[in-house]
Amino acid sequence: MKNLFIALLILTSLTSWSQVPSPKLSCCTNPYQAPTAFAMLTLDKQFVSGHAAPRPYVHVSAAGKMITFSTPDGTTGRGYELKPAKKSNKYLFVYQEWWGLNDYIKKEAESYFNDLGEVNVIALDLYDGKIATTADEAVKLVQAVKPERAEAIIKGAMNYAGKKAEIASLGWCFGGSWALQSAIITDKQNIGCVMFYGMPEKNVERLKTLNSDVLGFFAGREKNINPEVVKEFEANMKVAGKKIRTRIYDAEHAFANPSNPNYHQKFAAETHRLAASYLRDRFDLKEQFNLKNK
Repeated sequence: MKNLFIALLILTSLTSWSQVPSPKLSCCTNPYQAPTAFAMLTLDKQFVSGHAAPRPYVHVSAAGKMITFSTPDGTTGRGYELKPAKKSNKYLFVYQEWWGLNDYIKKEAESYFNDLGEVNVIALDLYDGKIATTADEAVKLVQAVKPERAEAIIKGAMNYAGKKAEIASLGWCFGGSWALQSAIITDKQNIGCVMFYGMPEKNVERLKTLNSDVLGFFAGREKNINPEVVKEFEANMKVAGKKIRTRIYDAEHAFANPSNPNYHQKFAAETHRLAASYLRDRFDLKEQFNLKNK
């Protein structure tokens, strides 16, 4: 009964979205349309079945640590932080897949940290400590996310980084959608955004507020966030006057996740290399790292 209520709530939200006569933002416009649309995918059995339970993995590292920070809703947020030896105002916010901030995400965060060298990396925990190990658990966690709380966590991380911080975002799946939302939320401090097969923002007025371009990697064989959705995203970005580069791979959803049966080693390595190169350019990093064999 509870799941039915959640489904009806999501469906009602999406129906209301489709009935909005104008994309113009107002005090009553729902700013969380893309996260709601992603949550709607949890009602699709095919989408859910495409997420096999992640293989057991424990990330052991002396480089990163869990941190807490104040959030504007009066509570605290959590994240996995990696800091360079030299103090820096450059930050990469990393966003989890629908499993949560598990050890795979910590490993990926550390990989980008090693690539970038001079950048603080924080993998934000949008589930407030909860982690899924099965698709059914992940569905419940996605549906339980309150977008206002997720935004408060992002703003709390912004305050933690400081007003002078340059912030880029990167994420996969659920986190791919939130990487784009993060780029919007961080406003003038945003300098770049990388999204892996995440639900795009459709509200052109929100896209107009982006302070950077977007690099997007998508799966050509995916039923939901498919090439047609990507084409619409590109068109909306053009109308918004923003730049976007996309690559669509002949692969299934989650092709960059080594714990998923859809994992494609070649495509995963290529997208990681391209993402790292993009981020190095946006952060204006001078030292050159060898990314060819990543």
